[in-house]
Amino acid sequence: MPWVAAGGVYGWASWCYGASSAPSGAVALVGGAVLVLGSCAAYFVLVGGSGGFFGGLLLSLGMLLTVAAADQAAARPATATCAVREVHTKVQQSAGDGAPPARTVYRFALGCPGGYPAELKEDRAVAAVGEEIRVAYDPAHRVSAELEGRTAPWKPAAWAAALLALSATIAWAKRAPEGRPERLGTS
Repeated sequence: MPWVAAGGVYGWASWCYGASSAPSGAVALVGGAVLVLGSCAAYFVLVGGSGGFFGGLLLSLGMLLTVAAADQAAARPATATCAVREVHTKVQQSAGDGAPPARTVYRFALGCPGGYPAELKEDRAVAAVGEEIRVAYDPAHRVSAELEGRTAPWKPAAWAAALLALSATIAWAKRAPEGRPERLGTS
């Protein structure tokens, strides 16, 4: 079931990101939420117990990473050479023992022909103010702009596959052994 659910979510996200007759943002969000929540609820009902809860949690995370992979795989057919007008940085702190280190997010205000894209967000400094960068973007504004050649869906797809495989393993382990009916609450 996790693989079918992830396939459905990937198909929905791909259609929303790339189809010429894609739905509005609100319909895309609601449809995706129904798919994710419905799949997790069905998983919980079918597997049951704590395995159903944790497997459903892993399933939901895997499906969200599947959407991220669909976003990265979405076509950005247009490119532009843009001047970096401003660079804003923001340090995101993590709290707690063993938390990941602080992360710096860079937001580049761009001057592109035609005015779009107007900004680019990256996790590293890719250019200084006044430099030019090549940006790939979707003229229909369905997906965010990226550095040209930067989009690669492999990292979120690999993590999604690992989480979905773990979710499927939990469901498989919870099934009754063949030849013996599952015991319900008897000691």
